[in-house]
Amino acid sequence: MTNIMDEVRLEKVTLNLSFAGRPERQNAAVTVAESLAGQKPVLSRAKKTVREFGIHKGEPMAAVVTLRKEKAEDFLNKALVAVNRRMKASSFDGRSTLNFGVSEHITIPGMKYVPELGIFGFNVAITLSKPGKRVEVRRESPRRLPAKKFVNRDEALEFMRRKFSVEFDRGD
Repeated sequence: MTNIMDEVRLEKVTLNLSFAGRPERQNAAVTVAESLAGQKPVLSRAKKTVREFGIHKGEPMAAVVTLRKEKAEDFLNKALVAVNRRMKASSFDGRSTLNFGVSEHITIPGMKYVPELGIFGFNVAITLSKPGKRVEVRRESPRRLPAKKFVNRDEALEFMRRKFSVEFDRGD
């Protein structure tokens, strides 16, 4: 008999399309993010100036969309098809998050190439959690969680194998 409080679940999927240093690409990035996720993205702004990349503090630099529940699972299935359901085992950060990148948004099933928009690559961050995570983020009486309440590497890899049929490459 397993403990239901140790069950790993998908908390959210975050999609990040960067257009840093090219403000003329902002509208195209927002349109692509909206068509990928099915909801309106939020613009992320630069925290500091990086002259080498043409980034200025406070300037919009990315379109970010956070998906939860069924929308997250549906999008994740599509994004994993674009990478042939393969990820590196090193893409797990050790604190409940897996990341991978898609080099061209047109590899997602159902997406068409639109010459006016161009082609965008994007990053997908998958956040996993266990029941009880709310204790750490609640407004009233928040508490630190013990290490066993975070999803470890083996649990995350097993969850992704079981739920999304992902194969992991060894190597860093």
